[in-house]
Amino acid sequence: MKINFIDLQAQYRAYQEEIDREVADVMASAQFIGGPKLQKLENDLAAYSGAKHAIGCSSGTDALLLSLMALDIKAGDEVVTTPFTFIATAEVIAFLGAKPVFVDIDETTYNIDPALIEDAVTERTKAIMPVSLYGQCADMNAINAIAAKHNLPVIEDACQSFGAVYNGKKSCNLSTIGCTSFFPSKPLGAYGDGGAVFTSDDALAEKIRMLLNHGQNERYKHKLIGINGRLDAIQAAVLNVKLAHFNDEVAARGRIGKAYTEKFSGSGVIAPEIRPDRTSVYAQYSVRIENREAAAKALNEKGIPTAVHYPMPLHLQEAFALLGYKTGDFPISERVSGEIMSLPMSPYLTEEQQDFIVDALKELA
Repeated sequence: MKINFIDLQAQYRAYQEEIDREVADVMASAQFIGGPKLQKLENDLAAYSGAKHAIGCSSGTDALLLSLMALDIKAGDEVVTTPFTFIATAEVIAFLGAKPVFVDIDETTYNIDPALIEDAVTERTKAIMPVSLYGQCADMNAINAIAAKHNLPVIEDACQSFGAVYNGKKSCNLSTIGCTSFFPSKPLGAYGDGGAVFTSDDALAEKIRMLLNHGQNERYKHKLIGINGRLDAIQAAVLNVKLAHFNDEVAARGRIGKAYTEKFSGSGVIAPEIRPDRTSVYAQYSVRIENREAAAKALNEKGIPTAVHYPMPLHLQEAFALLGYKTGDFPISERVSGEIMSLPMSPYLTEEQQDFIVDALKELA
């Protein structure tokens, strides 16, 4: 049985006529940066999320970087975040000379544990950056309450959770700033790198738009030191097509994720827990299993691809050695990173394929 980890080919076939037409339109116009495709995308992203502003940019990483820059995070500042995430979350903090201050995760959602955040806040803390991992939002109400108490902004790293709902509101519209990624494998993916920043703060939105275009407020007039962080029009065109179908894909992801969890019930496989006040877009369907390496090898031999998101928490990465963290500092992140394994997930995964995957893994649990 042929199973893709993420079936981008099936998605392209489903929307091929629309995508080809939109991309051809950009090619014919020769307007490759900015223009009407980007404007439409930003308007529709804002409407979808409920945020006042959605600002397209070059990647999810740059979305996070632009957010920190807009908040004037600088050398010597601290930003509280999680060690169990992709490196980009903490990388952008360190890139600006600031210090990532890690807080361990909740063992059932794999998101930052709000109960541990306040102890990590110091006089140098300038922001809190929770990650909505695997497609489920972090506990943003609790995080926002702590932030308000200490007069801190919150940046939701929603690079895996665009489309998810938390207490009736969409991810990316739950805090001061929300950031997402349009990397091709994301639930809403471009055909290259891309991302977006969301905010309802007019001043921050204006500043972010300047920062992503070399700090310009007028052509060749540079008010700020910025970056080249623009989203190109071809990616915007692809995303416009996919966004029009996104609700159906989110619903399919939800059904498939729920079916996975039900099928693993009673087995030795630990399925993800989705809290009742939120939904997940299942950017990954990640389970925990003690014999992960052996299980992955056995599954791959049956034609079932797997991945590990993520095998080493950030506090143990060589890049962050100067922070002085050591093994044992964040035991839940360390334990989960040794057991987590992602299974094939896409809106195009068939029930037959899913049963084959589940049955194969249950035999190994």
